[in-house]
Amino acid sequence: MSAQQRVALWAAEPDLDDEINDVDIPLAIPSYPNADMYEDPNVQLDESALLATQAQIAQQAAFAQIPDVVKRFIVHFHQAVLDNNLPEITVAYESGWNRLTEKFYSKTEWPEAEIIAPLVNDDQIFLILYRELYYRHVYSRLQPNVDDRFHSYENSCELFNYLLNSDGPVTLSLPAQWLWDIIDEFIYQFQSFALFRSRPANKTDDELAMLASEGGGQAWSSYSVLNVLYSLIQKSRANEWLTARSEGKTEEEIEEVIGEYGTRPLYRQLGYFSIIGLLRVHVLLGDFTLALKVMERVGLGLSVGQKAPFTAPTAAHVSTAYHAGVCYLMLRRVTDAARVFTGCLNWVMRARQYHTRSYQYDQINKTADRMYALLSLCHTLAPTRLDDNVMNIVRERYGDQMTRMGRGEEGLGTFEEIFLYACPKFICANGPPYDDPNALALLLNPPTPASPSSPSAPKPTTSDPTHRHLRALTAHFLSLTHVPVLRSLLKLYTSLDARKLAGFLDAGVDEEEVLSWMMVMKNAGRCVGRVNIAAVADKDEEKGGATNGTPASGSGARGSLLDGEWMSISDLNYVIDENMIHIAESTVGRRYAGWFIRNSEHAARVLDSVRALPLPVATAAGGSRPQGRDSESKGEKNAKADGAPRTGGQKVAWGGVKAA
Repeated sequence: MSAQQRVALWAAEPDLDDEINDVDIPLAIPSYPNADMYEDPNVQLDESALLATQAQIAQQAAFAQIPDVVKRFIVHFHQAVLDNNLPEITVAYESGWNRLTEKFYSKTEWPEAEIIAPLVNDDQIFLILYRELYYRHVYSRLQPNVDDRFHSYENSCELFNYLLNSDGPVTLSLPAQWLWDIIDEFIYQFQSFALFRSRPANKTDDELAMLASEGGGQAWSSYSVLNVLYSLIQKSRANEWLTARSEGKTEEEIEEVIGEYGTRPLYRQLGYFSIIGLLRVHVLLGDFTLALKVMERVGLGLSVGQKAPFTAPTAAHVSTAYHAGVCYLMLRRVTDAARVFTGCLNWVMRARQYHTRSYQYDQINKTADRMYALLSLCHTLAPTRLDDNVMNIVRERYGDQMTRMGRGEEGLGTFEEIFLYACPKFICANGPPYDDPNALALLLNPPTPASPSSPSAPKPTTSDPTHRHLRALTAHFLSLTHVPVLRSLLKLYTSLDARKLAGFLDAGVDEEEVLSWMMVMKNAGRCVGRVNIAAVADKDEEKGGATNGTPASGSGARGSLLDGEWMSISDLNYVIDENMIHIAESTVGRRYAGWFIRNSEHAARVLDSVRALPLPVATAAGGSRPQGRDSESKGEKNAKADGAPRTGGQKVAWGGVKAA
């Protein structure tokens, strides 16, 4: 059967069973050796042989329970991988696998790799890829147990060892979406295992024993995960490839730089996605500076002229913007965080219609919702003018919460609730001491001090890294609790005495305390930001961030992502002369230039397209066909005289009917 027929088979919308059963596929399933051994009473079996026979019988029973449509799908999938047929692999991966999952395995596991091995002639490479899908299904749809967590790590090691330690580049070809999902799922399973390991309470004896073993200490370690990502980047020379592209080198020069691995799309895309994966891993570990450092050659689409190296999946762009925005927020660079979130959300709104049928649509929407929530925190910490379309959605979803957060300490609970919902689940690089029972028991049952008020008593702390980051950000939020009240009062005056200002506030506030609050407000009105590209970034957001409808992701030609200068983000400036406060308010007007430019260009494009279309003409009664604008007016008169619109004839662009 040809490749075109197989693609059409999986792309069809009718019932999958009917489509596949109409296709005759030769399927040779080898029989298990010694399958009838247990029927002979004269045969003496030792215990190991008996167990092997029972395992074979169990495999036969499990194989018989697999639906025929699933067996044929696996055969098709395997053949497509052998042929390196990317269109067919893409359709089977994005459509066939998900449709069969919904129909047969929405609440249970797919068949294990050992069971379906006869269908693929025991092809170990395909079985590794199949296990990658199998464990991803377990993590996303079911609840993985401790065996699943360890086995998924072993399978990931086998996959990356095959890619990195083979003799030369492998001949495997996979679509970009699958490659991104491999990196993304690898990091997600690492995060899931770290969270599972960080909670020693309520663990069974078997789980404690596995975590205390030597393999348990090495499985999903931070070192092994970082080693895989850095090895993929180094093997593919992804950073050198991005640098060569930004320098405008020719394809021949780029091939000399990146070598035999970098010229293969498989390694090039894996290396590129590994850079984005490093951003995510460093964010989860709390190293926000290093997270932005690794993205310097990739960039965030804030500069004009940056083009995407290739058509990366939508989820890769959204993940990049989300984690980069979190880095800026945790580094107190609130304006940069707001700019990254706004640019990505604008692009998601424009591209929403193109990925509504994607199987990742729900995940993209969840990440976008988290960015809206974090954007409300950014606006609370540093009120600045942002894109109206995005801010309207933020106010619609989080308007009440933003009002409560603007009241100071009263909104602290709301601030914490939004942050815990929208932030990543941070993890610890090292887990509890499972190999030391005494230290583990001390961790589970810390000694209670004799007197809680004793100065020598240890203060209660939490080992949860998410709450540690929350405490750091809420401390910044609490330092700004008096800023909204002071801001509303200062807007009413051009000069004001500190004693009079203290009288407007709560009782018991003296001048010195008011002046200290004023200094806090002055500091809150300034932050470090990428001011040298702020104007360019706005223009880039208006143009869509990149060509071909994807956010730009080029090299950071305009400087490091960590570069920045002190900038004023407040429209209220004041000077304190002894105890007198002099206020100057600078109103920032709306930027109408971009709006007029965009709409003028749109009107010009519409006018050009209208001029290129044929005009509807009508034939006068008893005469020849008129031309030009007169024909249009006569046609309108004839149409009115007829009393009904025409229903026959050639249709024109706007849906009318051209007269015969």
